[in-house]
Parts: sequence; structure tokens; C-alpha cells
Amino acid sequence: MIKNKKIDIKGAAIEGATLISALIIIAIVVVMIVVIVKGGKEQLSWEFLTSFPTDGMTKGGIFPAIYGTFLLVIIMSVAAVPFGTITAIYLTEYAKENSVVAKTIRFAVRTLAVIPSIIYGLFGLGFFIKFVGAQVDSTFYGGQLKWGQPNLLWASLTMALLTLPVVIVSVEEALKTVPKDLRAASLALGATKWQTIWKVVLPGSISGIMTGTILAVSRGAGEVAPILFTGAAYYLATLPGLSDQFMVLGYHIYVMTTQSANVDQTLPIQFGTTCVLLMLTFLLNMSAVILRYRIRKKKNN
Repeated sequence: MIKNKKIDIKGAAIEGATLISALIIIAIVVVMIVVIVKGGKEQLSWEFLTSFPTDGMTKGGIFPAIYGTFLLVIIMSVAAVPFGTITAIYLTEYAKENSVVAKTIRFAVRTLAVIPSIIYGLFGLGFFIKFVGAQVDSTFYGGQLKWGQPNLLWASLTMALLTLPVVIVSVEEALKTVPKDLRAASLALGATKWQTIWKVVLPGSISGIMTGTILAVSRGAGEVAPILFTGAAYYLATLPGLSDQFMVLGYHIYVMTTQSANVDQTLPIQFGTTCVLLMLTFLLNMSAVILRYRIRKKKNN
């Protein structure tokens, strides 16, 4: 009885410690949100959301930064999620677990996951801009500078590389949750390998794929370092195209924080921009969550 009592006390202590840790994390998040909202609520208005900045970025709005962030996240997701899903399908469904190819790919994914984000920016500058963009300009534009410079497309592809490991790992884990019996039953009924993947495996793991998309969006929306060299601009008077530099909320906050001559004057703008970034990330995530829920509900019905 004494031994069991000691075990119960130890278990209760561990449970209490984990609960306290979880509550501390929640408290930190709540405090951060409260501070940001309190500091930026007076700045939020329809004009702030829909107009261009004026007077040295101290007046007007942040619409170009919202527009640029939205395009960056969408293009990044379109590039990263399909490629990451295909890679995860290969690792799970085609490659042997202990094959050299599978081990090499997983090692590459783990390596990409721990590389500092600033390195991705340098890679994007060297590969996408100086190599691919320069080759496109010399081949199709007679050497005229169009794609061989920082722009929205190269920044988005750089961000896609940054978020690719997150997508691959989450989708691979989701694919592994589909029971092997379902695969065997599909093959036994005469379906091909690809038909089994398309009709059985992917529908059964769609929640994990959407989770990977949500994680990619969450990380990509707030990253600044990779786009410093590949496309972000301090101020633009027009909305960008794919071959143009662009404003983005994260870089806008960074510049206002570090380069402003009057910190007190720009502080409300910093808080307001941070609130908008949080709301935009939340809306993008909620869209993916709602889509995931509807797909899951349709599958269950």
C-alpha cells in the first residue's frame, strides 16, 4: 500500500508539473496578445487597412504590405504543399524504409529543417536571382533586367524551400496513420498502386496534409530574414507583380522598429501592423482549418 501511495504521489506531481507548464505557455500567449492588441487597437481603422503609407511611413495605411504578405503566403503554399506532399508519398508508399534513397531524402529534410532562415535568403539570392533569373533574362529578354533581380516570385519560392521540411514531415506522418489493411484491401480488389494512393491513402490523410499547410502558412507569414535579399522593399507606391519587389508586414514592422527616427510616433503603427499580421495569419489558418473540417465531415458522411 505504501509503495502504491508513493507511485500515486509521483504521478500526481508529474501531472501537476505538466499542467503548470501548459498554463504558463497559455499565459505567455495571452499576455503577448493583450499587449499587442492594447498597443495597436487605436491605430486600427478602415483607412489604415486600405490606404498607402504617407509622410515617411508615419501616416496613412499598410495596404501594400497586407497585399504583399497575402500573395507571398499563397504562392509559397502553392509551391511547397504539392511538392512536399509528393515527396512524402514517395517516402511512405514507394521507397523502402531502409533504402539508401529514403535515408538520404530524410537526412536532407532534417538538414533543411535546422538551417537558419537567413541562409535560405542567401541561397535564394544566389540561385533564383543570380542564376535562374539571370539566365531567363539573357535567354528571353536580351539581357534586360527583369527576373534577375529581387521580386515576389523568387521570395515566395525561397519561402517555399523554408517551409518544405514542415510539410514533408507532417504529411508523411499523416500517411502513416492510414491502416495498411486498407491498402491491402484496395490492391486485392484490383486497384493499381496509384489508384490506391489516390482513392484510399490521400483521402484518409487529408487532415494531415491540411495541417502541414497550416504550419507552413504560420511560419511563412511572419518570416523576414529569407526575403531580405530576395524581394522585400521598404516602401512602394504601387502594388507589385510577380517580377516586382513588394512590401510585407514582417519587414515593415522590422523597418519601423529599427530605422524610424521617431520611435514614439511610429510605435502605434508598429503595434497596429503586428495586430494585422496576427489577424491575417489567423484568417489564413482558419480558412485551412475550415476546409480540413469540411473535407473530414464529407468523408465521414
